[in-house]
Amino acid sequence: MATILVVDDDRKLVDMLRLTLRYEGYQVLTAGDGHAAVATAREQRPDLIVLDWMLPGLDGVGVLKALRGDGAPPVLMLTARDTVADRVVGLDAGADDYLVKPFAPVELLARVRALLRRGPSAPQGLHPLRFSDLVIDQGAHEVWRGSRRIALSPKEYDLLTLFLRHPRQVLRREQILEQVWGYDFGGNGNVLEVYVGYLRSKTEAGGEPRLIHTVRGVGYVLREEGEA
Repeated sequence: MATILVVDDDRKLVDMLRLTLRYEGYQVLTAGDGHAAVATAREQRPDLIVLDWMLPGLDGVGVLKALRGDGAPPVLMLTARDTVADRVVGLDAGADDYLVKPFAPVELLARVRALLRRGPSAPQGLHPLRFSDLVIDQGAHEVWRGSRRIALSPKEYDLLTLFLRHPRQVLRREQILEQVWGYDFGGNGNVLEVYVGYLRSKTEAGGEPRLIHTVRGVGYVLREEGEA
């Protein structure tokens, strides 16, 4: 039976979520502020965190940053903010999914089931991933372009890892969003394009040739310049 930590300072919403999740058979922990959320997550090790963005003391992004590197479970961020920029901030901080208030309980349950099926993100083996002069050291969680080390956010790392696991294969936009973010972000802005732009900027910062190419109307492909 999965344990879910619900973090929100709205007591009515917390009570609703507790009843909804318990009815589905989940064990439920609660916290009313960011600092309590961090302490509970570290002590109880829940399987999933449902986390409100706006919290007293330490907001949801602060909670994500505090838990980063602790082997944190998947996080479903709840927020009234609905702009692309806000999504980028939340996802870049480490959230795995994003649900805008108000929401239907059935949609939250579907997101919860999807995240629990995925489980905590973990590298598929510790062998390095290589393409051209680009290397991901999965054991050390480091990225290199030749002799230059590249610092990436968690989502940038996940996205680049997906490309290196499928070199020269055209990846559809929907496929990338499903693999990296866990659900289709289509129609909700240009988050994927923003992240591809981040990766291009960082992997080409030393004047190196482009490796991540756009396939118009389809998606993206990792290949060297001049390859068909």
